[in-house]
Amino acid sequence: MSTIVKICGITNPADALAVAEAGADAVGFMFYEPSPRNVSLSAAAEIARQLPPFMIKVGVFVNAPEEAVVHAIGECGLNLLQFHGEETPEYCQLFPVMTVKAFRIRDEESLKALPDYKTDAWLLDAYVPDKQGGTGATFNWDLAIEAQKLGRPIFLAGGLTAENVGEAVRRVRPYAVDVSSGVEASPGKKDHQKVRAFVKAAKASDQ
Repeated sequence: MSTIVKICGITNPADALAVAEAGADAVGFMFYEPSPRNVSLSAAAEIARQLPPFMIKVGVFVNAPEEAVVHAIGECGLNLLQFHGEETPEYCQLFPVMTVKAFRIRDEESLKALPDYKTDAWLLDAYVPDKQGGTGATFNWDLAIEAQKLGRPIFLAGGLTAENVGEAVRRVRPYAVDVSSGVEASPGKKDHQKVRAFVKAAKASDQ
């Protein structure tokens, strides 16, 4: 099966449409105010209305109130929720759409928390102190290979670019790859050429 490609941190319609035209499978909306890629609910809803019908719309949340997540699902037609904070396993099961729990991977010890979360998938990102994600840092992909054995689809994130995503897909064979800073011109603004190159490299490598 072809590796799913998710482009995260979408803040405007032009970038969203460029991502769709490049052949990506999913867009991510960052509903976390401290993030430089934060997008308002109304802006995300407007972007979502312009996307092709089969594009996966992902809401990214950090320790958000349950009612805020439910409201975002309805406003934006979210298909998938991605949790990047200290959400409990029980919290992640509260919602009527698919969920992904993100983990910041530092070492093998970091993998021990994964089985507690019965989410539809796990996202593995690099550990950077005081940062919830989108840092552009990579981590040891051997740990992602180990995580694959624990029985959930893996979203691989952390420092991916058009230059290294091919190797990542070939080595790890993740269910999905997730990129934000690696295809940006500046935080929250995508470089459309980088987006096209990233999608092409990711898709070519799983043949």
